[in-house]
Amino acid sequence: MPTHSSTPTPGSPHALGYRMPAEWEPHAATWLSWPRNKNSWPGHFEPVPGIWAELTATLAKSEPVHICAGGAEIMAEAKQLVGHIPNVTLHDIPTNDAWMRDHGPMFLVGPKGSEPVLVDWGYNAWGGKYPPFDHDDVVPKRINESLKFRRFEPGIILEGGAVDFNGLGSVLTTEQCLLNENRNPQLGREDMERYLLDYAGARNVIWLGDGIVGDDTDGHIDELARFVGPRTVVCVVEQDPQDDNYAPLQDNLRRLQLAKDEQGRPLEVVTLPMPAAIFCDDQRLPASYCNFYIANKVVVAAQFDCPADAVVLETLQRLIPDRPVVGQRAVELVWGLGAFHCITQQQAKQE
Repeated sequence: MPTHSSTPTPGSPHALGYRMPAEWEPHAATWLSWPRNKNSWPGHFEPVPGIWAELTATLAKSEPVHICAGGAEIMAEAKQLVGHIPNVTLHDIPTNDAWMRDHGPMFLVGPKGSEPVLVDWGYNAWGGKYPPFDHDDVVPKRINESLKFRRFEPGIILEGGAVDFNGLGSVLTTEQCLLNENRNPQLGREDMERYLLDYAGARNVIWLGDGIVGDDTDGHIDELARFVGPRTVVCVVEQDPQDDNYAPLQDNLRRLQLAKDEQGRPLEVVTLPMPAAIFCDDQRLPASYCNFYIANKVVVAAQFDCPADAVVLETLQRLIPDRPVVGQRAVELVWGLGAFHCITQQQAKQE
């Protein structure tokens, strides 16, 4: 691999003028994968399809919603629960699991009037933890059979939940995930920065450290810190020094306070509390208020039946004033070790 520089590789999406937009930029649609894997919520799957239905109804008021619901049984359930909702399209695309953020395509935008493109990163179920993942790995290709966009394959593993963009060239990520030997053991830090430059237009990589307890993704950024503006980042902090999350989240906070944007300016860092520890069958769950989703006309924020719920809604509303912030209960969802950002993927709107 070449040494990282600010010059993109010829022929790469970035060299052709494409970039990964910020989540608050206009969407053409939101993509979901209908939940089917009961092993992701062992013994607790029953409420899960209803959570998807509630989210779908909320998002469909904001933008078109496309759902991968392959197979007769899954398609029938999805039709029953959301088929009547305007602005919703079901696709006969099979999946192994429901985490569209991680197995779905990454949609880029280019200069005005250019054709849309998507990036099809490799997927291995967070380091091979949950086989099989053969259907999930080809979801971007299957989605593109109907979209017919130009599709780029970098040839490495990268999940959408591991990166967060401000749309101007800066990306947040973590060392624990992107440099983990269970993803791309042949690649180092500069190699990963080169891929993020070439395939997402990220010329400024802001590296955080470790994730929270219970996070089986090895430190996905959408549990830790998110851009809510070009220079504004929210990050979760734990107030209890005795909590296992205290030290890693303090380290991430310090890194953000020292970080610069793509123009060398300091970031505005706003802290969010962590919810009280949530357990399921004696397992601590990776509940985090950073796992929200910014749609065209609404922000869907995870709520955990905690006093901090209201504080988070108020803070996010102040930081994202141009669309309402709506809280949706996520306790049952996080039993599957993810929340609303994990199950959504925005399709960027090309001007």
